[in-house]
Amino acid sequence: MAKERDAAFETGFFESVLRRTPDYADVVEILGGLYTKHGRIADGLRMDRKLVKLQPANATAHYNLACSLALSKRQADALRSLHRAVELGYRDFDWMSQDPDLEVLRQHPGFLSLLETLKPES
Repeated sequence: MAKERDAAFETGFFESVLRRTPDYADVVEILGGLYTKHGRIADGLRMDRKLVKLQPANATAHYNLACSLALSKRQADALRSLHRAVELGYRDFDWMSQDPDLEVLRQHPGFLSLLETLKPES
């Protein structure tokens, strides 16, 4: 119960900051994470899209967008965002290969191919 109250307080706090400063990228990123963490996938996706618009060269923003798209079962869009994240410099092979948000892509040939390009040399 306390955790739910804390989550609601934290989310409400950042929502109020965002209402006052709608282009505050750090708050957009935080809200995207909070929404997704608490099962509000559509709201998390909305924040991730907004962050990519605010920071189009941010590789992590594109990665997070890919995660939200994957959680929304939008495989093709998720793969496009992952490719963009990699183009922009995202290189965390270990995390990408086990990230639970990307579960829907785990066996997709396009995802496996992308992982192969990031795989560290043995």
